[in-house]
Amino acid sequence: MPLLLLVLILCQAPAQAQKTDNLSQVRSIYVDASDARPAAVEIRKYLIENLRKDHSLAIVSDLGQADAILKATSEIWVKAYLSVSPRSPGSRYPVYGGFLSAQLDGKDGDALWSYLVTPSTYASSGIRQNLADQLARQLLAALHSAAASSSLANHPPAQLLKMAGATFPAPLYRAWIRSFQEHHPDIQITYSGIGSEAGLQQLHDNKITLAASDVPLSDVYMTQMPVKLLQFATVIGAVVPIYHLPQAGQDLRFTPEILAGIYLGKIRKWNDPAIREFNRGVTLPDAEITVVHRSDGSGTTFAFTDFLSKTNSSWKTTVGTGTTVTWPTGHGVEGNDGVASLVEQVPNSIGYTELSFAIQRRLSYGTVRNAAGNFTQANLITLAAAAANSSSNILTPITNAPGRDAYPITSFTWLMVPESFPDPATKNDIAEFINWILTAGQKECSALAYNPLPKEVLVRELEQLATFKTK
Repeated sequence: MPLLLLVLILCQAPAQAQKTDNLSQVRSIYVDASDARPAAVEIRKYLIENLRKDHSLAIVSDLGQADAILKATSEIWVKAYLSVSPRSPGSRYPVYGGFLSAQLDGKDGDALWSYLVTPSTYASSGIRQNLADQLARQLLAALHSAAASSSLANHPPAQLLKMAGATFPAPLYRAWIRSFQEHHPDIQITYSGIGSEAGLQQLHDNKITLAASDVPLSDVYMTQMPVKLLQFATVIGAVVPIYHLPQAGQDLRFTPEILAGIYLGKIRKWNDPAIREFNRGVTLPDAEITVVHRSDGSGTTFAFTDFLSKTNSSWKTTVGTGTTVTWPTGHGVEGNDGVASLVEQVPNSIGYTELSFAIQRRLSYGTVRNAAGNFTQANLITLAAAAANSSSNILTPITNAPGRDAYPITSFTWLMVPESFPDPATKNDIAEFINWILTAGQKECSALAYNPLPKEVLVRELEQLATFKTK
């Protein structure tokens, strides 16, 4: 077959690259110099210049130091001449044809990659440099692609981290997950706000990776779990009494006795004397109070009933504290959002929910009398005061904390984390996420009406995390 015909066939054939897994192991290349023709020498020079621009690749002069050898073959010829001006036959320039074919061989002589380029139609550089530029670009792309594929193969995508549980911190947890995944797109996390009790049950049944709860777990409960759990406090929030009274011109004041009386079914109307006594000047309708409470196992319910048990003897003896209780009256709905939604829709209703749900739905929520006798509104200052004046034990409820400014229905919320995992990659991802929560994540709490953990609590939590990583 004539050389020209062979060249034409090569030029018309589509460029193909053959790759193997070994391509990902190439870190150094020796560019073959056996072709001493001036054109080949010049192309080799351009190839080396281009490849050296990538600092992840070494171009070596000693074949013994190379992971692979690049062998290139080129042919260049003049296809035609174009005249710049028809009136000046001497002012012509050549139109080149040609190709640059290369093969990358490993140390054992097996081909790792090959490619063929032809001159670009519009090339600003000379023909030799143009061919070298194209080939170097394709080779570097192949090397980077192989390295990326190898990295994924050696480090498979992290197992999906499934979280479920408390609705109390759900708005913040979902915001945290979005922010965290912007920096860690390889770690996938989902969160389902199904209630603290349901989340713990799913963790017990090995259906999720982490459970969220607004209730610290007792030693007895811990023994019922198939694996030992670590409890990480993540943030501080507030439970507020929300209500739907269009005629009320200002925030209502609630004492523990008023809240207990309403939820015991003893205070049935909004203009009851017990309510009017602390809300003088407020327009209170002669209307039945529609009571709304949680129907699911809820940490929010635990905080609310714990506060009432600490402050009202009648409540303590007849209802008590728990994630679920036997409600003397009212309508039960699931989730903080469910309570907020029903109160929003029903005039003359009352409910209890986490502060952020009240704010997001623009619901009225009252001030509550604290242990010092002051009516305090839930905000970042009063939550911080409650945490500062509470027990140093983060597993002790901080409801009805002492202090002039402490909001009385304040609570930590926790992540329940199995102490050990069969998959080290999953454990590493969990540790990464918890570390982010305890550091960068704390800076995002306040925007959603949650209070960051006190510094001394963060120190203990980070120490516990360090222990978790090493076990």
